Order: sequence, then structure tokens, then C-alpha cells
Amino acid sequence: MGRDVDERKKRAALRKLRKAAALAEQGLGPPLSDWEKQFLEEVEERIETYGSAFADPLKGSDGEALSSLQQMKLKEIDKKARGKAKTGFGGKKKTSSFNNRPTPRVRQLDDDLVDDPPPPTPEPPVRSVPKLVRASDLKPPDPKSPVEETPAAEPPKKRAAFRVIEGGKQTE
Repeated sequence: MGRDVDERKKRAALRKLRKAAALAEQGLGPPLSDWEKQFLEEVEERIETYGSAFADPLKGSDGEALSSLQQMKLKEIDKKARGKAKTGFGGKKKTSSFNNRPTPRVRQLDDDLVDDPPPPTPEPPVRSVPKLVRASDLKPPDPKSPVEETPAAEPPKKRAAFRVIEGGKQTE
């Protein structure tokens, strides 16, 4: 009950699986985990039996022997077997042109401040206890001293009057 898979693609997938397994046995890279060894064996067995290693047509292209995720995992195993660095989050980081740019010069807020001692603060005035004074002891205001007058408030401005302009909108 296999799917119709192109014989050339089937042979190519088997060749890639066997080559990755052979490279892993040579020991150029770190040894394959048990899961990776089992993956290679089971995928090879499925391709030989059914012509394809996946049954759901949504997981890969029609006529392909491996699903897209199986192809991706096979590439990772092949790179590991060859001893090349793994790409992705834990692998070799790619360099970009942004890394070569100099860091921008940013004005620091503390640059303008000078470490001078703070100005002396004036001492608070000493408050005395208020004393009661008799009204007879108070002096009357001196008539010769100039009295400060407050400026009088300006009278409110008048509103503009409306005028009728002849020749405006004509009514019939």
C-alpha cells in the first residue's frame, strides 16, 4: 500500500541515508545518538518497503520519498557525521553587516554634570514666639510716608457691535 514515488527519488533518498550512516561510522564528527541511528534505520526500512517514509500527503510533496521534516533531520545528521558545525540556536553564528558597524555615539546625561560641591544652604530664620501687644501701644501710620497704591483695575472692554452691510445676501 505504498504511494507512487519516482524511483530516482527513492534511490537518491536511500543513498543519502546510507551515506550519512557510513560517515557516522567513520567517526569524523561526534557519535550519533541512539535516536539518530534508529531514525536512519527505520526511514531506510520504510522507503524499501513502501517506497516512501511518510503516509500523510500534507507532510511532503507528492512523489518524494522523504517528508520535509525528515529531509531536514537527514541534513542535520549528515552534517553531524561530517563533523561540521550545527546551524541554528546552538551552532555557529552567522555574521551580518550590522556587526561591522561602529557603535553609535550616545550622549550620556551625566557628562554635563560637574562634581562641584553644592552651594551652601542658608540657615532657616529663627522664629520667635509671637507677643501680644495692646492696641494703645501701637503707633498710628505716618502720614508723610508714601502709601503704595495698587493699580486700578481696567474697565472691561466693550463688545464689538454688529453692523448690517448693504449688498450682502439678498432675500427675495
